[in-house]
Amino acid sequence: MKSHLRGLGPLLALLYAASFWGFVWYPARLLEGLGVAGLWQTLLSYGSALLLMVLLQRRLPLRGIRGRLRDLAWLALASGWTNVAFLLAVLDGEVVRVLILFYLSPLWATVLGRWLLGEAIGWHTGAMLLLGLAGAVVMLWQPRALSTPLSASDGLALSAGFSFALTNVMTRRLRGLDDRLKTQWAWMGVVLVSVLWLLAGGAPVPDAPPAGWLGAVALGVFGFFFSTLAVVYAVSRMPVQRSSIIMLFEIVVGAISAWLLAGESIEWREWLGGGLIIAAGLIATLHGNKPAAASS
Repeated sequence: MKSHLRGLGPLLALLYAASFWGFVWYPARLLEGLGVAGLWQTLLSYGSALLLMVLLQRRLPLRGIRGRLRDLAWLALASGWTNVAFLLAVLDGEVVRVLILFYLSPLWATVLGRWLLGEAIGWHTGAMLLLGLAGAVVMLWQPRALSTPLSASDGLALSAGFSFALTNVMTRRLRGLDDRLKTQWAWMGVVLVSVLWLLAGGAPVPDAPPAGWLGAVALGVFGFFFSTLAVVYAVSRMPVQRSSIIMLFEIVVGAISAWLLAGESIEWREWLGGGLIIAAGLIATLHGNKPAAASS
C-alpha cells in the first residue's frame, strides 16, 4: 500500500505540471489583455520565481560552477529562448498547433544527442525522424507552400521545441550538478533573453494596472515555480520513458482548454500531423537512445 502511495505522488506531480503547461496560455492571454505584453510577462514571472528560489536557498547560483560555465551558459540561453518563444507562440497562435509543433523536440533531441553526447542511433530513430518530419510537413504544407511563409507563431513554436531539446541535452551534459542550481541558471536565461528582446525592440514599459503586474508575479511564484519543482520531483522518481509519455498530457489539456475557452477547432491536417508527431515522440521515449561506448 505504501509503495503504491509513493508511486502516486510523482504521477500526480507530473500530471499537475503537464496540466499547467497545457493551460498556461489562458492566464497569459488574460494578462496580455490587461496590458502586460508577453515579454514583460516572462521577465516578471520568471524573475519572481528566480528571486523566490534564491531567497529560499539564501545563496546565489554560483557554487560548483567552476569548469562548467560554458555549458551552463548554453543551458541558460537555450532555456531562455524555449520559454520566451513558447509563451509568445501561444499568445499569438492556435494553442494546439503550437503545442504539437513544440513536441517535435524529441526529433531535435536525437540529432543533438548524437552530436553533443555521442548517443547511438538505432533503427527506431529513423522511424521517429520520418514520422516527425512527415507530421510537420502535413501540418505546415499549404497549396502554395513555396510562396507562403510560416506564421510567426509556427516559427516560434518550432524554435522553442528545438531549444527545449538543446536544454535537455545540456542538462544531461551537466551531470553531477544540483538540480536546483541548473533550474536557477535556466530561469536566469529566461530573464536575460526577455531583457535582450525588450531592448532590441525598444518596447516601452506598458501602462498596465496593478492587477496586471501582480498577476504576472503570481503566475511566476504560484505557477512556473511550483510546476518546475513538480517536474524535478517526478522525473527523479520515475523512469524517463514514463515521465516523457505522461508529459504528452499537456497536448490533451491544451486541446480541451482551447476548445472550451477560445473556441478553437482542430482541422484534419492538425489531427493527422499531430498524430504522426506524437507517435514519433512515443517511439523516442519508449526506445531511449543508449550512450555510445566512446562517449564520456
